[in-house]
Amino acid sequence: MSGDPVDRVRRAAVRIAALAQDGLTYAVGDATKDYDAARYRELTELAADLLAAVSTSPREVLRAVLDTDVGYATPKVDVRAGVLDGRERFLLLRERSDGAWSLPGGWVDPGDRPAEAAVREVREETGYPVEVVKVVGVWERDARGKQPPMPVSVFHLYFLCRVVGERGRPEELETLDVGWFGLDELPELSRQRISRWELERLLAHHRDPALPTEWD
Repeated sequence: MSGDPVDRVRRAAVRIAALAQDGLTYAVGDATKDYDAARYRELTELAADLLAAVSTSPREVLRAVLDTDVGYATPKVDVRAGVLDGRERFLLLRERSDGAWSLPGGWVDPGDRPAEAAVREVREETGYPVEVVKVVGVWERDARGKQPPMPVSVFHLYFLCRVVGERGRPEELETLDVGWFGLDELPELSRQRISRWELERLLAHHRDPALPTEWD
């Protein structure tokens, strides 16, 4: 476990919330376990208190996130696509939610294969058709310094991709702008989604595709 006390509290709170969720999954609907269910709900509230103590997000927001996940608790899966051109520039998009820039990507939808999700996200957010070249890394979100920390565990799958056709019209629901940027000319990055370190690893794999996949 990390030596950072804030990170240790966050990880402990996420684990407490997951245990409470698992308990509720098997206790709710069983009249003989009403006492247990009440205690699991109390644990969820305590987890929200701990998370609020080490996060910049309001407690009510964190508590609402905990309520959105049901069933047995497992990490959420997010995909990110590293698309580079011949000048080693990254395809980035400006997020509507915070005005900062990120790689194309998002949550994997039920029924999606991870690579399919990455290709779809690039097409929807930027208009570019791409194909996946390789898996670069499988990394735990908060271990990479994303801010603010999330109240649930998230695994990021990073794919190296290449453009395979002409750009179409993107869906503009979440994207303000799209552009190509080198590492020495990066705009403000969306810290909750991407870090410079991850871009550096994607560039290394772009330069040498024989590098092995990395993971936490």
